[in-house]
Formats: sequence, structure tokens, C-alpha cells
Amino acid sequence: MALDRKAREALLPDHYPGLVTIRLYDTSARQIRDFTPLKPGCVSIYLCGATVQAPPHIGHIRSGLNFDILRRWFAYRGLDVTFVRNVTDIDDKIIRKAREQNRPWWAIGYENERAFNDAYHALGCLPPTYEPRATGHVPEMVEMMRGLIERGHAYEADGNVYFDVRSLPGYLSLSKQDLDDLRQPADEGEIGKRDPRDFAMWKAVKPGEPSWETPWGRGRPGWHLECSAMAHKYLGSAFDIHGGGIDLIFPHHENEIAQAKGFGDAFAQYWLHNAWVTIAGEKMAKSLGNSVLVSEMVKQWRPIVLRYYLGTPHYRSMIEYSEESLREAESAFARVEGFMQRVVEKAGGVVEPADEVPPAFAEAMDDDLGVPQALAVVHTTVRQGNSALAADDKDAAVARLAEVRAMLGVLGLDPLDAEWAGEGDRGEDLHGAVDTLVRMVLDQREAARSRKDWATADGIRDQLNQSGLVIEDGPQGPRWSLGPR
Repeated sequence: MALDRKAREALLPDHYPGLVTIRLYDTSARQIRDFTPLKPGCVSIYLCGATVQAPPHIGHIRSGLNFDILRRWFAYRGLDVTFVRNVTDIDDKIIRKAREQNRPWWAIGYENERAFNDAYHALGCLPPTYEPRATGHVPEMVEMMRGLIERGHAYEADGNVYFDVRSLPGYLSLSKQDLDDLRQPADEGEIGKRDPRDFAMWKAVKPGEPSWETPWGRGRPGWHLECSAMAHKYLGSAFDIHGGGIDLIFPHHENEIAQAKGFGDAFAQYWLHNAWVTIAGEKMAKSLGNSVLVSEMVKQWRPIVLRYYLGTPHYRSMIEYSEESLREAESAFARVEGFMQRVVEKAGGVVEPADEVPPAFAEAMDDDLGVPQALAVVHTTVRQGNSALAADDKDAAVARLAEVRAMLGVLGLDPLDAEWAGEGDRGEDLHGAVDTLVRMVLDQREAARSRKDWATADGIRDQLNQSGLVIEDGPQGPRWSLGPR
């Protein structure tokens, strides 16, 4: 008989917090499963990172952000996390860009790798434990190909090395396709295949392309081989979670599994995939001309608001991009920030986060990273805190703020945390100047109110509102904040 949640928790040893309370949707099983790590107290994650042919748009960064929240939640639950996020710095797209721009392929890759790291940092993603580049792991790829050829799962043809998909029972178990109906995406210049469904692990050298020496001649890696080899190097023959966008299920992740299993690895125990950011129902993509670059977005929106917008929908749900939805996110986050600022002012200083998040928040996060449900707990707590402020109950308001800070900290969204301090510093001087000017106007409003000139007082407030400022009257006098756009 299946145990319910409380019964499972009762069986947990104290030093294995959250071991089987966390449940995740496994793409391979097509269902939510209890998460049990291979090594008690630890969790190993491999995330397919950037292919650095261009700077990142918000769809690219969503994946890194979703898995950053997952990583933070594991850490909160007391697990030691090893998080690997690779960089694909050589592939057809990078070579094509280099030709178009008449620049070295490595210059294209390095420039965009830095752009990705800047975007991850701007949106508050923790750096990975390891961030390997594909071009730094050719020896590991050669070793894997040699093993696959020896085991009869791969073959060489004219300097190319292909994986024989019919040699491995269980191929396509992740994407649930029928091999007889399979149409493998074709690569340019593939020759010597025994079966059109076989895929390239190594591509023979072509004029003007980068290449590395192998027992089968000079050439360069195939996309799928890179991740199988790097996951093996950094996480071993078996690890807990492999992640990426839903567009990677086939062919990339399916072919990674084939290579790893053929080599003798158990590979990933769980497969997690995040959904896309879409525009007008289509996936955001450079090739479609509908991408929204992170570097441009952070000029228009505060990075913490972008993190709130991209990180708070459920990771398996699509996000339909629009400025209206971004404004709604900005407004919702402003309500949380406004509460936090009022309590800090009332408390006369910093309020530290609570040691534990509320149980309802933890239950939501344990249930397949239910961030929307967890966020509802945040907003409920904010409303309770505002009620405490209205009742002049300082202790209750401070307690609610401590809980809010604990919850936002797990989500990487605590505006009072040091990781977001730089965001405030950028506008500190401007904020001070605006505050001085607004205070002068508010003094005029207060003077009008004191002489019961309500028309003038209301007119001043309306003018401030029209300029994008929100005025709130409280026991300590009026205060202002930036309203939604």
C-alpha cells in the first residue's frame, strides 16, 4: 500500500532531511516520482547549458533560472548539490556565424559565453559547481567513441563516427517514438551511414573548419557526444538528474542516453524538462526573429523583476511573453517589496530571515517544484503582515517579514539579500535626488491638508500618481514608491 506524505516523512532519519519528501516529474516515466538520490544526503545534476553562437534571450535563461531554483530548494532541504552546466562552444551554428562575420569561431563562442554568464549573474543564478566547455573534453569523447566501437554500438566511415541506433535495445525510451517511424535530423555532409537513422558522434574535417586529431582522422565533435562525455567525467557513470528544455528531449537527450548506455553507464536516474517562453504561441528563437535579448531587457526592467517573471510560473508550463504580463509581475513584486520596506522602517532596522519556511510553502516546493503554489503562500503572508501593520502589531509584522524573507531567499528573490545589493546601488544616487524632490512636494501636500484644503492636497497626489509614483499615507506620514509601468 502506498504511504501518504506524512507517513513517508515519519520514516525519514533526522540527518536525511527531505530525502523522499521531494517529488519530481520524470519525463522518462511520464509521471511524478519520489526523489531518492543515489547517494544519501547528496544530489548530482547535469543541465544542458548554452550553445554560444549568439547572446541569450529570455527563453535561454529560463532553463538556467528554473534549475537554479531547484538547486536552491535541494540545498534548503539539506542536500549537498553538485551542479554541472556545460557550454557547447563548437557546433555547426557557431562555425556558420564565424563565416558570416569573418571572425574566428572561438571568438564567437567566447564572446557569447560571457554574455550568457552576465545574464545568469544579472538574474541572480548561482554559479554552477562545474561549467565545462565541449572543446576542453575531446580526449574524453575519443575514449567514449573507442568504447562504443569496441562494444559494437558505433562505427567509423570516411573519418566520421556514427552511432548504430539498432544496436541498442531501448533506444527512444525517453521520447517514446517508434524506431521504424523515426526521422533523425540530418547533418550537413554526412556520408557512409549504414542506416539514415544513425547519428553522428564525430564529423570528419572539412576545409576551413576547426578540427582535432583522433584515431579515425581529424575532425570535430557531434553535439550529442559532448554532453555524454562531460556528464561521465564530472558526475560518473550514474547521477541523479539530467535537465534541459523540452526541445532537447529528441534528438539530443535521446542520443545522449544511447551513447552513455552503450558505453556502460547507468546515466541519469531522473529527467526534468522545462517549457518554453513563447511569443504569439511560437517558441522564442533567434531563427524565428522573435527573441528578446536579456541584455536589452535588463535596461528596461529591474533584473529581480525579470527573475520573478521568468521563475515564478511552473517550470513545465509555457510562458507567453508580453509587456503586459511583465508589468503585472512588476506590480505583484512591488506589493511584496512595499510590505518589506514598511516593516523594516517600523522595526528600525534589518529583520533576519526565519530559520524555516512555512509548512505550506515547503509542501508546494516538494511537490514537483510548485513555485506558483509556493508564491501564493508568500502573498498570503504579505497580506497577513499588512494586516498586522494596520493593527500596529509590530511583533506580528516582523514575524511575517522573517517568513517572507525565508521564502523569497529560497526563490532567489529576496530584495534585502546581499546578492541584490548591487541592483540598489546602481540607482542609489538617483533615488536620493528624487526622494528630496518628492519630499518637498509632499510637504506642500501636508500643508494643504493641515489647512483642510482637500482639493489642493488631492491634486498634488493625483499629479504624483500620473508621474508614476504611488503615495501611501501611514501613521509616520506619507511615503512614496514607484508604481507599475
